[in-house]
Amino acid sequence: MRSDASLLLVDKNTVDALLLSDDVLDAVREAFALHSGREGRVFPVVREPLITGGIFGIKSGDVQSQGLLGLKAAGFWPSNRLRGGEPHQATILLFDPATGRPLCVIDGNTITTVRTGAAGALGLHALARPDSEQVTVFGTGVQARSQLTFALRTLRHLRYVKYVSADRKPDFAFEAQFEQRCQIHCATDANAAVAQSDVVITATPGSGPLFDKDAVRPGTHINCVGADTHGKRELPEGLLQESRLIVDDLQQARSLGELQWAPDTACVELGDLLTGKVTFDRADSDITVFDMTGLALQDLTVARLIFQKASAAGTGTSVVWPW
Repeated sequence: MRSDASLLLVDKNTVDALLLSDDVLDAVREAFALHSGREGRVFPVVREPLITGGIFGIKSGDVQSQGLLGLKAAGFWPSNRLRGGEPHQATILLFDPATGRPLCVIDGNTITTVRTGAAGALGLHALARPDSEQVTVFGTGVQARSQLTFALRTLRHLRYVKYVSADRKPDFAFEAQFEQRCQIHCATDANAAVAQSDVVITATPGSGPLFDKDAVRPGTHINCVGADTHGKRELPEGLLQESRLIVDDLQQARSLGELQWAPDTACVELGDLLTGKVTFDRADSDITVFDMTGLALQDLTVARLIFQKASAAGTGTSVVWPW
């Protein structure tokens, strides 16, 4: 029996130190390309409610040609806020596909946050009008911050930001993170904010429509992040049918995303746009929607990046894992 195997543990602090936005963008772009070419497989998603009030999920997949195999166990526990903790929790495992042995256990919270922000940025670059100046963000949590950070990097003309908090009150910590890069204000009227925006980003728990369909003006692009579970939604009835819809994965979007509410709506996958398999000519009056449910391949390509960096730098904790 082999007894010299080891398992690398990479905690949140190490992940934060190793994770660079440009590297994540490259890794997420690769994940979309692998998905588009069907070189990477995405296995069926597990997403189940718990009696504790949390939601537990597993996203997994592989890239056989690259020897990449793994999963992310993650979910949402809203009661964590009462404990002073983050409600989103995620752990990523990478495996050796030849033996099934675990190679690495990585804290997945920051990876999930940043890779989702990077996916949003790729959607904005491909779909939003390049001259977009005004954005409305629904939510002020970790994901709203990530989406806005990447949006300000991606759309160079963005300078006016309105945000809609859960209680419609200003979140000064949220404002402080961005006030040096834009003019940012709390919006108390969601419909009015949307009507004045070129870009709308929804990053909430997905408990119901956030604004009225008639508030969306022609030419608006919408990044939808919060609908990632059966029963969740953020967009109003009828909007998808009047939009040009792009998804990250068609099957997931129909079961977990905004597309679950209008499953027959015509759409294309973002990976096919990024690889040129599908062309997209945006008219100035088009309303575009990017329905983001999150690809397992995004977690795996970013986790592999962290595994390689940690191994090269000698960071993380290596533990004996005999077999």
